[in-house]
Amino acid sequence: MTTLDSAGAVARGGEGILDREHTIAKAGFNRWLVPPAALCIHLCIGMAYGFSVFWLPLSRAIGVTTSKVCPDMSLVQELFTTTCDWKVASLGWMYTLFFVLLGVSAAMWGGWLERVGPRKAGVVAAACWGGGLLLGAFGIYIHQLWLLWLGSGVIGGVGLGLGYISPVSTLVKWFPDRRGMATGMAIMGFGGGAMIGAPLANLLINYFKTPTDVGVWQTFATMGVIYFVFMMIGAFAYRVSPVGWQPDGWTPPAKANAMISSNNVHLKDAHKTPQFWLIWGVLCLNVSAGIGVIGMASPMLQEIFAGKLIGMPSLSFSQLSVEQKTAIAGIAAGFAGLLSLFNIGGRFFWASLSDHIGRKATYYCFFLLGIALYALAPTFANMGSKALFVGAFCVILSMYGGGFATVPAYLADMFGTQFVGAIHGRLLTAWSTAGIIGPVVVNYIREFQLAAGVPRDKLYDTTMYILCAMLIGGLICNFLIKPVDHKWHMSADEVAKLQAASAKSEAAIQHGSFGIGKGGFDARAALFWAFVGVPLAWGVWKTLESAMKIF
Repeated sequence: MTTLDSAGAVARGGEGILDREHTIAKAGFNRWLVPPAALCIHLCIGMAYGFSVFWLPLSRAIGVTTSKVCPDMSLVQELFTTTCDWKVASLGWMYTLFFVLLGVSAAMWGGWLERVGPRKAGVVAAACWGGGLLLGAFGIYIHQLWLLWLGSGVIGGVGLGLGYISPVSTLVKWFPDRRGMATGMAIMGFGGGAMIGAPLANLLINYFKTPTDVGVWQTFATMGVIYFVFMMIGAFAYRVSPVGWQPDGWTPPAKANAMISSNNVHLKDAHKTPQFWLIWGVLCLNVSAGIGVIGMASPMLQEIFAGKLIGMPSLSFSQLSVEQKTAIAGIAAGFAGLLSLFNIGGRFFWASLSDHIGRKATYYCFFLLGIALYALAPTFANMGSKALFVGAFCVILSMYGGGFATVPAYLADMFGTQFVGAIHGRLLTAWSTAGIIGPVVVNYIREFQLAAGVPRDKLYDTTMYILCAMLIGGLICNFLIKPVDHKWHMSADEVAKLQAASAKSEAAIQHGSFGIGKGGFDARAALFWAFVGVPLAWGVWKTLESAMKIF
């Protein structure tokens, strides 16, 4: 039988080490240990954003120095060929698999995660992401594209979904006083994963490559092992708060905010409310606009500014030599890295700001400021101002990241904290949808403009105005969001029964700090933050090193 100890935490009987009951915090636990645990996982799975570093080496895995091209080869033949190199476009489908599977797996298993707790979900995520990379490495070794897709794309994509949502509900409950900041701290790791992973992958590829091997399968295998270890550390560091816990000395604000509900909506009812679908639209439209830009950031800067990037303003992109194009490609890589940095910073900044101005007001900032900046981007380009153009997209990408980090707190405000992780999982199907819409809009309009003979420095003008229209749609969705109708609220008895079942004891339903309190940066917390902070700082340094070449 499960009982309470003197501090109000659950005294454990014979639970398994991965069971939720085994992760309930004891008296003296520091809640500031939970965000770096989440970062351990998010910094690993965030490498999904940096996978483009593998495309060119993989496109010459057989030819090594140059691609061994087989003309007229269909995609089905490409999946099974062992004698021809893969096309970059075929490898790029990995992105679609990543974000579709992320949303689908988060939606399918979000409820399971709420029941079993973040540790078990984190372990499964580590096995899927790390194991998927190892299976992908084997697929590269025997040159089977279908196996690479299955391992890294499908199995890895499931790991992305479970790893992404694993800390959300836990952090919201640990930081009821700072919901936005807490989820922002964790989710910023997903944006930062590529800043660490991409330069690390480059270092490993250069270490493993030989005159007869491009060194990618070894890199996949090495990173799979590294990521598995880091994610397991994060999973085992997770702790959930005792039922009824609240920070020492903290009480809910006396002045009620109509947009922050003190009630809970059941998982089975959340998707029946208009609020769920309006927030779904808000996230989808904000992400669609941003993700399209991320995918085309490098060529966009090169084609718009061309010779201006290397001090030759009179040269258009088509007039550049091969060597000059190589030089501006390196500068554009710095631009992509700078966008990643703002993507990360925005996740923490905007989510923290939302604690003070509210989630709805924060999304108003995203849409109104985004509309203005997208509309002005062609003007900045026509002015030839690299600083204004780059600055505009840095702010846009900060809001792209901020949208991801703020939405869990928005959901908690609307639907309560009881099922927020599972509801968030279902909402991430908006990301899957945006992962298709955004790149398709940007890429196909670019191709259409090229075919119509539009100069390369004008290719993206129409696209910017279309992205403005998407943000106007998001603005309307955000305006329509109102508090959830009381008919969807769970009764106090229903919530109590669920909490009692989760805690395995009616006696656990108490309120207080249980000897845990607000916590702070003691030695243990500082060491854990340094553990995740040092590699993140290295990634920031490498990014700034590349970005300085723009100016």
